[in-house]
Amino acid sequence: MNVISVPLPGGHTLARDYIKSYESVDHLYGGDFRNVESRRHRMEWLDRMENSRADRIKVAETLLTYNTKHNAHAAVAASIDLLKQAGTLVVTGGQQSGLFTGPLLVIYKAITTILAAKEATESLGRPVVPIFWIAGEDHDWDEVDHTYVLNRTTEISKIRMEDPEGPRSSVSAIDVHQENWTQAVDKLEAMLQDSEFKAQIMEFVRDSSAGTVSMTDAFASLMGSLFGKYGLILLDSADNELRKLEQPFFQALIMENDKLEQAYFHSAADITSSGYELQADVTKGAANLFYIHEGARLLLLKKDGLFTDRKGQVSFSQEELLAILEAHPERFSNNVLTRPLMQDYILPVLTTVLGQGEMSYWAITKQAFETLGGQMPLLLPRMSYTIIEGTLHKHMDKYGLSFIDVLEGLRDKKQQWLNAQDELEIERRFEEAKAAFTALYDPLIEQLGTIQTGLLKLGSSNKDKIVDQISFLQAKARDAMEKQNEAALRQWERIELSLLPLGKLQERVYNVMYYLNRYGPAWIDELAALPPDFSGTHRVIYM
Repeated sequence: MNVISVPLPGGHTLARDYIKSYESVDHLYGGDFRNVESRRHRMEWLDRMENSRADRIKVAETLLTYNTKHNAHAAVAASIDLLKQAGTLVVTGGQQSGLFTGPLLVIYKAITTILAAKEATESLGRPVVPIFWIAGEDHDWDEVDHTYVLNRTTEISKIRMEDPEGPRSSVSAIDVHQENWTQAVDKLEAMLQDSEFKAQIMEFVRDSSAGTVSMTDAFASLMGSLFGKYGLILLDSADNELRKLEQPFFQALIMENDKLEQAYFHSAADITSSGYELQADVTKGAANLFYIHEGARLLLLKKDGLFTDRKGQVSFSQEELLAILEAHPERFSNNVLTRPLMQDYILPVLTTVLGQGEMSYWAITKQAFETLGGQMPLLLPRMSYTIIEGTLHKHMDKYGLSFIDVLEGLRDKKQQWLNAQDELEIERRFEEAKAAFTALYDPLIEQLGTIQTGLLKLGSSNKDKIVDQISFLQAKARDAMEKQNEAALRQWERIELSLLPLGKLQERVYNVMYYLNRYGPAWIDELAALPPDFSGTHRVIYM
């Protein structure tokens, strides 16, 4: 692998400033992982606050039960044993449980989490373990039910899981029928090219979905297959056993809900007054909690002194809600603004690995942490890559294209290249022919108008038809030119489809299975062996 760093244009302004000039946004965050002093300050604070969090032994035992089912590796058990020890810290990263692990960025986030924990262990001189927080409590099925691969003919292909029946419950609570898993896995197998690794890849894909399982279960199984040997602990945010341990903090979220609402608004005001846009909604009257009612995940609001949902299906006083929490903690769920707080209650989080959008909205939670006596953890931008395969690199060199050229769009450059192949200068000569004909014909039409007024209109119509016929032949000549260069144009298209599919960065679209099928499971090891770069800079990997 040959790796180069490439600055990307655009992105979230707040996250970009966090990455490039942290000092300018320090007032909106709790510290920067890349600063050793920030790490030590956070470590010392976590030591002092040990007794304010959930019991680490019980948390570790709950994680051991979950990982024994889905991620049974000796290295994971060793990480959990370390977590039981006072003083052990955690680096977290997380994502929704996408089909076949979802887009590549999930893989990169896991690798960042693993490498950041390793580096923190070395720099702080104490154990720091990696934990991947699976957002299984989310109910946005449409965001996780599909993935994209480059198929056998190097085209973008979408694989989609059938929508489940029933209420919009959390993804972890939805069992996917075996026949739907079989169809999705068969589609993946049909799309992947034959390779020396295909049988192995398809075996662990099939194993992950054996029996009727949820999307989260299959996701956890695949992530365990890829990263268990690195000691990456998996955590499902919808785990009912974990929810029991979260019950005291849900109580605090309910009792201090009005203060939390004000804290979110104050942080939002700080963000906007600093010149940035909000990346998550801060809504008046929002409780920022979900309630599970008859299988449906309902967002709670505050209205007339009660906690209710938008349609009024449920309605509770604070006392009633607390009583339900005491008896049924599994009925409660966090939203995007309370999940960071809950994560910090459950785990001794040194730092959290985030994408740019996440880094931007996390700023909204700063004062909410402080309202509950907490402190925002350090944030770390996940590592970001684009993979350029060998043949593709040769094509790019052939046409003099850089990665930045692809990002800026290839339409004009492709047309310029095609024009350069036109040795007969067909486009220029056709345009000259139309201009010459018009120059000769227009004066004649005007003179005909002096003979009879109707000839002026007829002549103008006749001229347009002739010009149209010339343009028709010009288009046919252009098509012939493109057909003559069809193989080369397919190479241009392949470059764009591989590096910027659907107009997005490759890591936001394509699934890892294409690359595992092409390069084998050891490809993950090669990525993990690259020197870590926590600067937030995008890196291009030439295979």
